[in-house]
Amino acid sequence: MLRAARRAFAFRPYAEVTLRGIAADAGVSASLIVKHFSTKERLFNTVADFGPAADQLFAAPLDALGRHMVLTMVRSRREQQGDPLLRVVFALGNDDERVLLRERFAEQITGRLTALLTGRERALRAELIVGQLLGLGATFSLHREGANARAAPERLAELYAPALQRLISD
Repeated sequence: MLRAARRAFAFRPYAEVTLRGIAADAGVSASLIVKHFSTKERLFNTVADFGPAADQLFAAPLDALGRHMVLTMVRSRREQQGDPLLRVVFALGNDDERVLLRERFAEQITGRLTALLTGRERALRAELIVGQLLGLGATFSLHREGANARAAPERLAELYAPALQRLISD
């Protein structure tokens, strides 16, 4: 349900999104969505909450954070068939809900990462790290059957994490 809702809210204006449409896309009944979320507004607020993704992504000490973030992204993609961050890329319109999605992302992901970092240019480094994580998610989406789909998570982390870690530790 959440995957279908994320897609709907990312690609269409809030006013055009219906619980019935989300239900149809998810292969469930609209009443099941109402049972879990009560209203479209509550469902949107759940979709627009990046806090759980941040909790998972940043659950490591700074000296191991780059590797942890890559492994978290890979495992999330493979186990849940979804990316914890990529939906924000599709929220590029000016509708209020898309602005809210970007604002929450900036606060809950980029802002939280900025607060975790030490040293100089923390905000810049956080933005660059988040950009690299979004790029990793986009690569997974573009090359669903590519070499990355067959690579072990540890190998992907071995290749990708050093660039993130350099930004974390700078």
